[in-house]
Amino acid sequence: AMEDVSAKFVSQKISRTRWRPLPTAALQPPDLFATGSWDNEDNRVSIWSAGDLGNAGLNGEYHGEPHLLCDIQHNGDVMDMQFLDQERIVVASSTGTVTIFRHHQNNQTLSANHRWEKAHYHVDQDTSCGGAACTGVVCNNPEIVTVGEDGRINLFRADQRDAVRTIDNADSSTLHAVTFLRTTEILTVNSIGQLKIWDLRQQRNEPSQIFSLAGDRVPLHCVDRHPNQQHIVATGGQDGMLSIWDIRQGTMPVSLLNAHEAEMWEVHFHPSDPDHLFTCSEDGSLWHWDTSTNVSEKPSFLHQGGRSTAYLSHSTINQSVVSAWLSNDPTKDRMEITNLIPNQTLSVNSLDVLGPCLVYGTDAEAIYVNRQLFA
Repeated sequence: AMEDVSAKFVSQKISRTRWRPLPTAALQPPDLFATGSWDNEDNRVSIWSAGDLGNAGLNGEYHGEPHLLCDIQHNGDVMDMQFLDQERIVVASSTGTVTIFRHHQNNQTLSANHRWEKAHYHVDQDTSCGGAACTGVVCNNPEIVTVGEDGRINLFRADQRDAVRTIDNADSSTLHAVTFLRTTEILTVNSIGQLKIWDLRQQRNEPSQIFSLAGDRVPLHCVDRHPNQQHIVATGGQDGMLSIWDIRQGTMPVSLLNAHEAEMWEVHFHPSDPDHLFTCSEDGSLWHWDTSTNVSEKPSFLHQGGRSTAYLSHSTINQSVVSAWLSNDPTKDRMEITNLIPNQTLSVNSLDVLGPCLVYGTDAEAIYVNRQLFA
């Protein structure tokens, strides 16, 4: 299956990869993606074409490699990025600045459309060295939420100069990532193993709920919400474990799954097929977690690499909606886990999935596209 992956070597470490969202009724596979770099003298935000589908061979195998459409210099490391719509992409910087870049498709250029200087800062916004890294951004056009090393949460609107709302001391530790639970609620994860839910309709600056990993206070780096069942949330952190949470009950994860040997940098449910989940790590691996039923009858995705079958841990929850992610009968719901890149050594910093396509970026200064995820 590795022959379905095309690689592009770029002279920069890639910190983020994101598919451009498809128009609502689109039937074609995703065609464009964006990347951001980090730890380089000259960091860049780049837009790539995934490659020429016209190059598909007789058996539909795919030969084109990604090619660069345009790029633009970015001040600081790209810490996170999200498409706001088909043309605009919101980028979080280690300098604390948040920028909206616009991709002009008529002449394939990128320009800075709007910038919130030092949206995140340590002491005060005016000192030259006061910027604090903006670690996470999530969009629900026109709204943009950012979180940072300074424990601050900002709510911006794409068409407004000033923040709509800022929660200054939302957290006393670093906030690492944020996601929308619903249009008025967000969920953050922090460096002491806590998830917090914030209701943006409330004027008070306290979370409406707090969940935490028992005991260890392991920093959480990433979070994603199940696309159809908004109470199911996945997180990953410094110990490489995958945690599944049901935010309707308790304050602890429903299951803790042994995953990577080092930090988990991103976790993503497949947006249209959320029985599939993907995680990537500092240890150089990218795992595909498949909880769709009858795994044994399905063709194996990969014949090499880390095939193994794991079981979800026991929990005594009665679900109104039975999801494999909240399974309380592990013998019934088996899960297949496949490492999609068995021999990688350097960190896989980011991944994104859309339709049959996976894009990921690494510290080995390369981006990879797999166009046949479920082949």
